[in-house]
Amino acid sequence: MLTGEAFPVEKQPSEQGETADGINVAVDTVLAGTCVISGSATFLPCLTGRRTTLGKLADTLIAKPPHTSFESGLRNFSMMILRLTAVLVLLVMAKSMVFHRPRIESLVFALALAVGLTPELLPMIMTITLVRGAVRLSRSHVIVERLPAIHNLGAMDVLCTDKTGTLTQVRIELTKSIDASSNPSDRVFQLVWLNSHFESGLKSPLDDAILANTAIDPTHWTKIDEVPFGFERQRVYVLIERDMVRTLIVKGAPEDIIRISTHIERGDGTAGELTDELRAGPIARFNDFSVQGFRLLGFGSRQEPENQATVALGDEAQFTFVGFAIFLDPPKPSAGPALSALSAVGVTVKILTGDNEQVSRSLCAKLGFDPGQVINGAKLTVVSPEALLGKLPET
Repeated sequence: MLTGEAFPVEKQPSEQGETADGINVAVDTVLAGTCVISGSATFLPCLTGRRTTLGKLADTLIAKPPHTSFESGLRNFSMMILRLTAVLVLLVMAKSMVFHRPRIESLVFALALAVGLTPELLPMIMTITLVRGAVRLSRSHVIVERLPAIHNLGAMDVLCTDKTGTLTQVRIELTKSIDASSNPSDRVFQLVWLNSHFESGLKSPLDDAILANTAIDPTHWTKIDEVPFGFERQRVYVLIERDMVRTLIVKGAPEDIIRISTHIERGDGTAGELTDELRAGPIARFNDFSVQGFRLLGFGSRQEPENQATVALGDEAQFTFVGFAIFLDPPKPSAGPALSALSAVGVTVKILTGDNEQVSRSLCAKLGFDPGQVINGAKLTVVSPEALLGKLPET
């Protein structure tokens, strides 16, 4: 799997003829800041040094961070004191000259007045106050690296938080594996486990929950090829073989697996055509489980010829939808009181998550949190920045 920024270049033939996804193609892009997680590929660099995206980021490392609201407020207050002092000094000098007093004595008096008006202990007072706040936070096991951050924390009125791991316990458990008819299925679990076991790319917490169940002996199976997870595809393909029979297993977002499937597996193990009427059944089950707060992965399979040695991304036809893997990630006991405490002090919470809307709303209901309106990825792609700013207060 490759991640990075692509730059179009003149098409060059690949020496190995294989990308990290296992596809025989000619290389027509080069990736800046690319990490090869698995597989192999040949690329032609066209930009180096500061001309690359990563090179341009080097300038941001040496740039000074912008002033915080605390620093800006302290600077504005200091400038106000400076202006006030300058005006008073000029007024004292002008009045002394009107009454024909000695200029040297008037200047000394004006400077003494300026010194008296200057809050020399202001930096010490502010530092002591912030240090006291840092000490109080340390009692709650919070480490403060920069003292001005304490003021920023107190001035916060909007908090953006993740869901998984922040509001949930990250103890994801595979509760059950069901077929397309919502019946518990050992065959679905077998496909689920084999796909995660032979996946060599980045494994998610869902994979860890699947592999925690070690009831299958993988020695009877041989991995042939794989297409790792892609954030655009949101699917993983694994081609495996047993007893000269090759099976392609795909897992991913349930709605995508249902969309690319043309057949559906019945309870007796036979497959039939996945018509629009039959397609509504798995979609309804997916929505029902999501409303209850469960996270789901969809799975499909397809028999391949004995000589099939690779998996192609574009070859996404004739899949048979086999069922779902259902997971549960319970909320943290402290999440509900924390959200209530933030609301009590006037802090608005925004939840940013990659889960679907029904799962997120179910979690919010368990925590006693009203999510209000929801903006999903599809809406973000068509909303202008100006319109988004208008929607944020109620989203």
